[in-house]
Amino acid sequence: MSEHWTLPSLKEAKKRNRTQVQFSREEYELDEKYQSLGQHKRYIIHTYGCQANERDSETIAGLLEAMGFELSTSDEEADIILLNTCTIRENAVNKVYGQIGNLKHLKQRNPELIIGICGCMTQEEVVVKTILETYHQVDLIFGTHNIHRLPELVHQTMFSKERTVEVFSKEGDIIENLPAHRFGNYKAWINIMYGCDKFCTYCIVPYTRGKERSRLTEDILKEIEEVKADGYQEITLLGQNVNAYGKDLGIDDGFGKLLEEVAKTGIPRIRFTTSHPWDFTEKMLEVIAQYDNIMPYIHLPLQSGNNDILKLMGRRYTVEEYTEIYLKLKELMPNCAFSTDIIVGFPNETDEQFEDTLRMVDYFQFDNVYTFIFSSREGTPAARMEDNVSMETKKERLRILNEHTILHAYQKNLAYKDKVVKVLVDGLSKKNKDVYSGYTDTQKLVNFTGHNIKEGQIIDVRITEPKSYFLLGEAV
Repeated sequence: MSEHWTLPSLKEAKKRNRTQVQFSREEYELDEKYQSLGQHKRYIIHTYGCQANERDSETIAGLLEAMGFELSTSDEEADIILLNTCTIRENAVNKVYGQIGNLKHLKQRNPELIIGICGCMTQEEVVVKTILETYHQVDLIFGTHNIHRLPELVHQTMFSKERTVEVFSKEGDIIENLPAHRFGNYKAWINIMYGCDKFCTYCIVPYTRGKERSRLTEDILKEIEEVKADGYQEITLLGQNVNAYGKDLGIDDGFGKLLEEVAKTGIPRIRFTTSHPWDFTEKMLEVIAQYDNIMPYIHLPLQSGNNDILKLMGRRYTVEEYTEIYLKLKELMPNCAFSTDIIVGFPNETDEQFEDTLRMVDYFQFDNVYTFIFSSREGTPAARMEDNVSMETKKERLRILNEHTILHAYQKNLAYKDKVVKVLVDGLSKKNKDVYSGYTDTQKLVNFTGHNIKEGQIIDVRITEPKSYFLLGEAV
């Protein structure tokens, strides 16, 4: 391996200390030698995984366009192809490996093509080793902590004619004012913090994203005012655990206070993700209920309905504590919709413990549930546990769980029949020019008929037919 490469280190990624986070808040200026690198060239980015990756891809696109690259509509026409990856589960990793393999013929046809891999996968030692040994068509590998160095890395890849590998394994810094190409015209992702310190035993994210570190409130509000001025109707505040916002800055009830300031900007719709039950505060609950532009939709991961499994997962709350938060939110906002995450087949999970999860799912009757089979991630504590639940049992549990969640989702949607709801219009169907789609304040997808409706409008829609995962309706 090249002595010039910076390779990831799981040991370094685990470290947490009291070192002050480095803030870079200067206006971004691209070095002149990089400004024409992409002249007459095209780029394409394939994004996998969560909203944080989507937002990273917007920054990557902004940097590439600052260098002169233009967006390509296909891999075949691109001069640089970047895969922004997710490593939360094994199937996400396998998808990326499959896509890298699919790109090999393009590299053979065009040796000047740059194929790059970035995102959470590249923060893992075993992944980078596999890519370097097996996928020789990959020219560029960088991580989640050095996106701001993309111009230098592309320049090095172009002119050294060697593979470029730079992955920092550190707690992380905050780089403001990077250029971005937002992919939506009316909905915007807004990072409020990065990283995670929860270290759930099954989760690789604290190692790939670094420690919890919050942006300054003034920088967040400035960005929100900018997107509001540009006509955006909805923002989603992003963090691996938004509820922990401000802890590292010494702000008590930081997220509750931030949420209130964001609501006062007057932007029509505010959402946030993801919440950890452990960090919910009374201030948060009050603010969510008080402001109409904070949407009545909460994603609150449960993961398991059994306290012993929650303890093995390192979740730091009990089913009873989770239930208390849920009931408080329902009391303050009776129309609030809830979604959650559930993992089945965690090591040592018994049939009785799985039944506990089913009982809790039936009690909460979530509007939407993201269900997963336990996926062992190398380097996490759960990967060292004996995985003593057979794949056959895991799949059967997933099937049973999905039967319950689909039934509850449909029953929740039945309550919308004949109701008039506010829908933020995403756009027009590609198949039918009279069918539009958009989302309610409770994050229900609505496909509806209408005429001369514009993307980005918030309009009244009467629901005519509820389905399990979406609603049908007609514009009023």
